[in-house]
Amino acid sequence: MAVTIKDVASAAGVSVSTVSRAFTAPDQVQPQTLQRILDTAAKLGYAPNPAARSLRGGRTGSLGLIIPDIGNPFFPPIFKAMQARARRQGYTILAADTDEREFDEIETIAAVSKRVDGMVLWASTLGEQRLRELAEEIPLVLVNRHLEGIPELRVSLSAGISQAAEHLKAYGHTRCVFVNGSRPELSRGKSIRESFEAHELALAELGPYEPRFETGVHAATLVAAGEATAVLAHNDLVALGVLHQLAKLDVKVPGDVSVIGIDDTLLAATSTPSLTTIRISADEIATQAADLLIDTIAGKGGGRVVEIGSRLIPRASTGPAPR
Repeated sequence: MAVTIKDVASAAGVSVSTVSRAFTAPDQVQPQTLQRILDTAAKLGYAPNPAARSLRGGRTGSLGLIIPDIGNPFFPPIFKAMQARARRQGYTILAADTDEREFDEIETIAAVSKRVDGMVLWASTLGEQRLRELAEEIPLVLVNRHLEGIPELRVSLSAGISQAAEHLKAYGHTRCVFVNGSRPELSRGKSIRESFEAHELALAELGPYEPRFETGVHAATLVAAGEATAVLAHNDLVALGVLHQLAKLDVKVPGDVSVIGIDDTLLAATSTPSLTTIRISADEIATQAADLLIDTIAGKGGGRVVEIGSRLIPRASTGPAPR
């Protein structure tokens, strides 16, 4: 019987897609893995179908964007801007939502990876070993997840958080709350606590919870029952939940409690009161992510880390601490 691509994949200990890529786009496969596949194929006497090999040059012309929650208003502008950037370089974008669940992320990646030339994974829930295996199978860029040797787009909140602490300190606040909406391994709590303590601000932490509007509603009730006069939320969506519930509890913002979000989504500027927030540029993220992934597909990504900064945008939800 003729040796099949599945036989080569099984003997080499890789996926069928990796074997296919080794023959159609060898620059997309790690050198060690490529050599193992070629050696295995030669040993088994496997020869790829020339017609299949020539089909579209092994390229799909699409890039994958895997995000945690399309319902979060932070992500649609990133998708739109990344699509525009990719289009100028001859690519389309295929986006998918994992709903913050590891199992859903595994299934989504399995489906999307067959249709794209490379993927951007945002705050992936997958373990290190699985991510490294995936990076051998397909060009990969991680966002807010660091693994040595895999290209990464890192969103740094350091400047924005420091400015937020300075802002609250100048208004006379001394007791603050951070509503944590991230998984423990990705938590922003440590860096936020260090920054606030450096500005002599006491910081209590609530959570971690899911980064949703309902989280802010729940946290606001706890804030209203305590002594804190300022809240920093995991993102704008959580912060809007805080604003909503504080209004229902007749807690004045910013008269009684000041509230700060993170992301600077469209809703932050249109809420009542308008939300002070830490801005992360969607256009910059999209541009850098698309460029880094396309470079990685071309074999020029290496283990490069590209960092995006942040800054505070003061609005009406913050003011002087109550006397």
